Amino acid sequence: QVQLVESGGGLVQAGGSLRLSCAVTGRAFSNYAMAWFRQAVGKEREFVAAISGSGSGTSYADSVKGRFTISRDNAKNTLFLQMNSLKSEDTAVYYCARAGTIWRSSSTSDYVYWGQGTQVTVSS
Repeated sequence: QVQLVESGGGLVQAGGSLRLSCAVTGRAFSNYAMAWFRQAVGKEREFVAAISGSGSGTSYADSVKGRFTISRDNAKNTLFLQMNSLKSEDTAVYYCARAGTIWRSSSTSDYVYWGQGTQVTVSS
């Protein structure tokens, strides 16, 4: 059984930083790409960042490129999202997701398992 549990969200001032974590249960963590998505109130869920199973390949939404960094620790079955220079428009519930393959994707339909989400609120 695969479960994803996010942590690290909270309230931060604009310009500040947060680090999100996602602990994943289940076998063969390194066999699957992982990603972060977010959903603001009244908006659709959107892609933030993805990482391949090995961790060697990453991709980002244009809105977070240069400010956010996705990484993973395959030995600890954990996914991370380091968020710097936060803006009010980054306010959303952030979800981690596990893909069905080793290849990363920006499409929600390519992700099979989802966490419950963690709230990030950036005050201006």
